[in-house]
Amino acid sequence: MEAKDYYLSKPWLKFYPPGVSAEMEIPLKSIPQIFDETAAKWGDKPALIFYGKKISYRELKDAADRFATALTGLGVQKGDRVALFLLNCPQYVIAYMGSLKAGAVVTPVSPVYTSREVAHQLTDSGAQTVVCQDILYDNVAKSGVKVKNVIITSVDEYLPALKKMFAKKVMAKAYGGLQVPDAAQIKAAGILPFQELLKSHPPQPPAVEIDPRKDLAALPYTGGTTGLPKAAMLTHYNMIACQAQALAFWRDEFEDGKETAIAFLPFFHIYGQVVLMLTGLIHGFTLVLFTTPDMDDILAAVERYGASGFYGVPTLYEYLKEYDKTDRVNWKRLKLIVCGADTLHESTVQGWERRTGSRIIEGYGMTETSAVSHTNPLGRPKQGSFGLPIPNMDAAIINYEGTEFTPVGEVGELILSGPNIMQGYWQRPESNAETLIQLEGKTWLRTGDLVSMDQDGYFHFFDRKRDLIKHKGYSVFAKHVEEVLYSHPQVKAAGVVGVPDPKVGNRIKAYVVLQAEARGKVSEEDLIKYCAEKLAHYKVPQIIEFRGELPKTDVGKVSRRELREEAEEA
Repeated sequence: MEAKDYYLSKPWLKFYPPGVSAEMEIPLKSIPQIFDETAAKWGDKPALIFYGKKISYRELKDAADRFATALTGLGVQKGDRVALFLLNCPQYVIAYMGSLKAGAVVTPVSPVYTSREVAHQLTDSGAQTVVCQDILYDNVAKSGVKVKNVIITSVDEYLPALKKMFAKKVMAKAYGGLQVPDAAQIKAAGILPFQELLKSHPPQPPAVEIDPRKDLAALPYTGGTTGLPKAAMLTHYNMIACQAQALAFWRDEFEDGKETAIAFLPFFHIYGQVVLMLTGLIHGFTLVLFTTPDMDDILAAVERYGASGFYGVPTLYEYLKEYDKTDRVNWKRLKLIVCGADTLHESTVQGWERRTGSRIIEGYGMTETSAVSHTNPLGRPKQGSFGLPIPNMDAAIINYEGTEFTPVGEVGELILSGPNIMQGYWQRPESNAETLIQLEGKTWLRTGDLVSMDQDGYFHFFDRKRDLIKHKGYSVFAKHVEEVLYSHPQVKAAGVVGVPDPKVGNRIKAYVVLQAEARGKVSEEDLIKYCAEKLAHYKVPQIIEFRGELPKTDVGKVSRRELREEAEEA
């Protein structure tokens, strides 16, 4: 069978959980419509728990309706962009759902963005309304972008009384140097207090007609790993489809209205936004919100609220497998422990399983796929694989420099087609022409990720196409070198990049963080020798640089882009 035909035959279907079909019906409804149906069914159930404060589905819907009414009164119309510059808190959920009810398109902004980055997103998206945390307002003001409406809120507005003072101290420490506007500044600048808008407007949202397939719901921005960040255009249908497709894999595990998930992953990121927030609100789950990822509080909440789902990133599990309080949680009791957003190293998996006796289920997705395209089945996960394509998903691998289908087992670029794939990049026709291609009568997304598929239909990640290192004519995957470094008992973190060198193409450089007790004892030569014993000669790093810490992306991934820029400048 030709490679093309093998991919299109979907060999992964034979390992789907019992009862899960290759195709499923996607509800043709808007996000607010489905949320309202959920709120009507589970009105008295807690939708959110925020440091002990419980907000029911009925209360959440009422607040979202009031916010939608307020936005309409401020002149926000269907298709207008509303920027959410917020930490995880009830206001995020209220503003998100209220904006969609008003017919607007939300564009989530990372809370760690500088004023320059905020300026790019506001200008590029054309957002004229910004909902921001008071501690973050400084970066809106310094961005220099003039908008019609700035709505401000404080993290303590929904906190129990005893938590308010503590929260202000935590925020001041986390966002030191940023000024919170006082009442006089708020009035002078015409800033609108969030709570006043809710109190002064009735829960009577406008009747906005939404076509789920055509109308955009969100403009989340990519991480900007190559050039400035771009916005993926996601419709209501894209996002509804993604959570429905992913949840189909776990249909026998989760029950509507009966689950609790710990929500510390940032909602501005597509992983937290769709897999946690939207899935939870659509299926009547309770979301236990955390503004900052305090591990002691999170672990306590897992037990206190009987969490059935836990969602993290590789760096979190790497940390928890060594953390002294991890054993306070009975991890075997949880129905699902998920990892996404980056590659899960084998040493992390093995250490986690030894420590907790539980399994991490690895998945894969992108902003451009509305969060998810692959996941491992609970009954048959494969270590080292990010799993099988979810229902309604076509996946194949092509030559990363062309469009020929790559033989099964060989590495190439992953391409995807399905109802959760974005409509394109916002105002980026050239990028769209490169990324969305036509093959076999379908539109496919070129992911930029180098992967392989085994005979069983499980997919394995190798590297981002842009992170491929060319050394003396050989192709070196940074991930392979990092895996070996992570297997060294004294290596805590590692990032590998190529440094331009006209003689060899690229020299391989590894940035390494050692365990505290190994600093000053393990040398660069020790690690080079260790790698030489486990890697082909052309894959061994020529340069090792020790660091106290490595730059991270917003969701905790080692930022190879920043390391590469540093190496090139040096």
